[in-house]
Amino acid sequence: MAVGERREIVERYRAGEQMRDVAAAVGCSLRAGYLVHESAVFAESAAASPTGSSGLRLCFAERERISRGVAAGESARAIARGLGRAPSTVSRELEANGGRRRYRALGAQRRARNCGVRPKPTKLSRSPRLAGEVEAGLERRWSPQQISARLRADHPHDPELRISHETIYQSLYVQSRGELRRQLARNLRSGRANRRPRREGPERRGKIHAMVPISQRPPEVSDRAVPGHWEGDLLVGAQGRSFVATLVERQTRYLMLARLGTQRTTDHVIDALKQRVGELPSQLMLSLTWDQGNELAAHARFRVETGIDVYFCDPHSPWQRGSNENTNGLLRQYLPKGSDLAARSQVELDQIAAELNQRPRQTLNWNTPAEKMDQLLR
Repeated sequence: MAVGERREIVERYRAGEQMRDVAAAVGCSLRAGYLVHESAVFAESAAASPTGSSGLRLCFAERERISRGVAAGESARAIARGLGRAPSTVSRELEANGGRRRYRALGAQRRARNCGVRPKPTKLSRSPRLAGEVEAGLERRWSPQQISARLRADHPHDPELRISHETIYQSLYVQSRGELRRQLARNLRSGRANRRPRREGPERRGKIHAMVPISQRPPEVSDRAVPGHWEGDLLVGAQGRSFVATLVERQTRYLMLARLGTQRTTDHVIDALKQRVGELPSQLMLSLTWDQGNELAAHARFRVETGIDVYFCDPHSPWQRGSNENTNGLLRQYLPKGSDLAARSQVELDQIAAELNQRPRQTLNWNTPAEKMDQLLR
């Protein structure tokens, strides 16, 4: 079609004539008339912004240059050189729009425009079934990563139930994406968006008599090759007046909690620990690694009465009890800082431990601590 005919179609259509009458006057089909007008719109947009909305995106004029180059038999590298673009940009453009034989500038521009429309419907908004599964996981206080991995493991042949943990986080935190109920964000492990720096100070606690340092712990404990080695610590409640003892098995990450009420004397703590460790067979209670808190000052009595070896971490070295520290962080969803831990009964603490032991863990290949402990008890 001649340039003059194309200009006449655009001018008459914009003057208010029906496209059917314009096409009949010029001698083209109705579809051709609409395509000419659409091409003019894209060309005007490209003239207003020569590189499109972003220098990273091709504009309509560049797509027309690609189309002419393809028709002339030019290589993708030659076309790219004429545009000042990378050859890979031209190659991807051709591949995404039917290849060299089917490439048309107008069709490619239309496709780019449709792909750039915002906002796009998200995966959670398109699938109520998937949204329900994610909400159920959050209600159980699972992390987005645990939910994502467990869905893949439980439904390996169902592509609808595939979602990345980042998509879940965005649905929770980005206000414009309201697929998940906003209050579910409170079920995440931490409400903080950024990590807070940890400050070390001088060691103020007294030295524990005859303690065995972690450096003397057998190597099979460190590499988690043998079950039955535990890490322990105290959770402290409001104003430092209430306490809960935590025990985590290193290989399975299985958790036990012991209610201490308002007492953290060494005799009281040891009696509570003895009661908890007595619930498991002796082969699963071989050693206990603790920090240098004075609540375990009578560790020698504990070792004699239970047969469990006790090792103490270096000062200000929480990573030496990594499993326990991680679990303490999870526990803060149930036992927030500043709350009265003495108000919790042992039954309530057992329920919290059971719920955490039912969470799938990445380090366990997305099995749960309860499942791993059950295998050891068979």
